[in-house]
Amino acid sequence: MAYHRITTTINGATDVVDVPSNMTLLQMLRDKLALTGTKNGCAAGECGACTVLFNGEAVNSCMVLAVEADGADIVTVEGLAHDSQLDPLQELFVSEGAVQCGFCIPGMLISARALLDRRPNPADHDIRDALSGNLCRCTGYVRIIKAVKEAAKRGHAEPA
Repeated sequence: MAYHRITTTINGATDVVDVPSNMTLLQMLRDKLALTGTKNGCAAGECGACTVLFNGEAVNSCMVLAVEADGADIVTVEGLAHDSQLDPLQELFVSEGAVQCGFCIPGMLISARALLDRRPNPADHDIRDALSGNLCRCTGYVRIIKAVKEAAKRGHAEPA
């Protein structure tokens, strides 16, 4: 098996990682870098639990090879908080009751953050569209959408 040394920026820190050719970005984050907030749901790009920001775009990390991250800027759910302070979007997920089992929440937060970064005042259909690749079996999406709408309304479109 061939290994590749890649250099990537993850949550603001530069990492140099040796990865096999067939390792996914999800596997690298969880297994090599112990960033376990990114969840392994379906490993087929269908559930969104593994969503990360990849050069500012929300992607399913299970569908990206780790070698493709060479030179990339990646943000995981761990990177949303700064100086032990939750991102306002994270705080609103909690206060709006958008979190139940929590498995889907990292992917939902990243997808919502990507939306708010590119569209600070999204319409309801924009929010639904941005979250359409993220599956949740607990909340029914209503409170998740409400939290994203409230973040936009309060002007928390930009990360803290």
